[in-house]
Amino acid sequence: MSSNTAEPNRASQKPPSPARLAKPLSPTREYLQGVAQVTAGTLLGLTMLASSIAAGGLVGLAISFRNLPDVRVLRNYIPSETSYVYDINGTLLTSMHDEANREVVDLNDITPHLKRATLAIEDSYFFSHQGVNPIGIARASIANYQTGRTVQGGSTVTMQLVKNLFLNPEQSIKRKVAEAVLSLRLEQVFTKDQILQMYLNQVYWGHNTYGAQTAAKSYFNKSAADLTLGESAMMAGIIAAPETFSPFVDYQLARKRQAIVLNRMRELNWITAAEEKTARLQEIKLGQITSFRQSQSPYLTDAVVQELKNRFGKDAVIKGGMRIQTTVDLNFQRMAEESVRESFYRIQAGGVYADQMALAAVDPRTHFVKAMVGGIDYKQSQYNRATQAQRQPGSAFKPFVYYTAFASGRWAPDSTISDSPVSYPDGDGYYSPRNYDGSFSGAISLRTALALSRNVPAIRLGQDVGLNRVIEVSRTLGIKSPMEPVISLPLGSVDLTPMEMAAAYATFASGGWQSPTTTIAQVTDSKGNILLDNTPKPQLVLDPWASAALTETLESVITSGTGRGAQIGRPAAGKTGTTSSERDIWFAGYVPQLSVAIWVGNDNYAPIGQGATGGTFMAPAWRDFMLKALANMPVEDFAPSSNFSRP
Repeated sequence: MSSNTAEPNRASQKPPSPARLAKPLSPTREYLQGVAQVTAGTLLGLTMLASSIAAGGLVGLAISFRNLPDVRVLRNYIPSETSYVYDINGTLLTSMHDEANREVVDLNDITPHLKRATLAIEDSYFFSHQGVNPIGIARASIANYQTGRTVQGGSTVTMQLVKNLFLNPEQSIKRKVAEAVLSLRLEQVFTKDQILQMYLNQVYWGHNTYGAQTAAKSYFNKSAADLTLGESAMMAGIIAAPETFSPFVDYQLARKRQAIVLNRMRELNWITAAEEKTARLQEIKLGQITSFRQSQSPYLTDAVVQELKNRFGKDAVIKGGMRIQTTVDLNFQRMAEESVRESFYRIQAGGVYADQMALAAVDPRTHFVKAMVGGIDYKQSQYNRATQAQRQPGSAFKPFVYYTAFASGRWAPDSTISDSPVSYPDGDGYYSPRNYDGSFSGAISLRTALALSRNVPAIRLGQDVGLNRVIEVSRTLGIKSPMEPVISLPLGSVDLTPMEMAAAYATFASGGWQSPTTTIAQVTDSKGNILLDNTPKPQLVLDPWASAALTETLESVITSGTGRGAQIGRPAAGKTGTTSSERDIWFAGYVPQLSVAIWVGNDNYAPIGQGATGGTFMAPAWRDFMLKALANMPVEDFAPSSNFSRP
């Protein structure tokens, strides 16, 4: 409850103007203020005398309150503060907070209009009392007694602050005395400006909005430093009963409260009649409630938040006032989302019975995530299939085996391998791999075997180089999903996420250079101090010749193999993926500037349709996205393997 409502009998009890908050006065205003200060000086003396008497009594009572909190802890007090997530260009994607949606700012970053308006209606004697205003308490008591209900409060701004920070809201004499004692202590430790800054950052303004900055952005879509007098008066009028006086709830009532505040400011000679009139007539343009708003790209921001929580902990993320710059351009992300939807519906029309699709895009030069689409509709399912869905990649896993073979020094793209029947002991029986079409091609080159996605050569290679070595290479490429050295591993009998596939292929695209894959470029606190800097620091983790040899081989997949539907008119490398059970179809591929993996399937692992392959459906989907994604990027060639020495 406000301690100073604008009742007429207070017009003769004007406190001194808070000079440190005021603008330069005109000569007429200086004259009027001088007259007011003569009267105010006498009242100030009486007020200070009464305050001293009350303070002396309260000091005696303080002995009974030795267990009260030590207000000095506020020297290191950091209120919970909203964290904000931005795209790479600074566009706000979402905000995160617990109950308190708050952005802390310095007192100098709050307009004098709001400071004066708040003090006028809440505590006009703020700069003259010592934490407790006996005259205000007496006046409120009389008014409440006369009406038989609480119509005024005697709390000062200081008392309101300590109540919010240290005490429970119970209505009792003991709590009020404790409030007074703590207020006196607070005023001994902190300056008035420090107290006012804490108050304006702590006060509740409705709709889970705390503090002047967040409230200003919510109610008027502007900073607290830019509020007009009219807007400031409306905000100050809200404090007494935020959920009732909010203009989002009752605009006309908020206007009436604004008028009361402006009238009180005029009574105090803190504004002129002309300023009051202008403020009353100002058109107020409301913003929108900012608490618990929907993210502009929820799959992305969910992944960002999870990455942050893993590193800093939940409380630090939702209460720490972080400023998170992601690696994603929102426009690029929206293009990816639109492209996925278009391809998904086209694939469904082609006879594929799938209910979900996911995409992950990574920049090979930085390993920054550039786009992430976790599903068709976030509102229907918040499960992020780009980062959480572990699905079998089928033949899209074969490049891990081929790279391992090239890096061994015993194989090259044009080396010959046998595509003929073979069996291996497997438990109590034998495992006999077969090709997708059931045929065998005899002696063929590794380049042809990968281009045509022959299964038997991949199994033979896996046995030659060792499955544990394939797993070791996969770990180097950033694969964290569980893997077992089973004979069928080269055919993709392992569950991986689209993000793992895109990031691993990105290392192939960069010629073996790798930085940690991340959705976060930088994190700072609300003061600008850097908490996390993910500036890429690439390390060479693969053999350059083997990486280039693999890329040349994967180019054949697109130019003359199962991935011909992925041709985009520039050098590109990639691989189709189809599981034998027809539950998952993939295409993963890259150019020097971008690596992208796309997956389609059913969440319940149901088959998606006989004959559905990565080459038939996913290669064109990958192509359509890449044509849009690369529209403004120059054509670049891969470094040829001849540039590097063989291992």
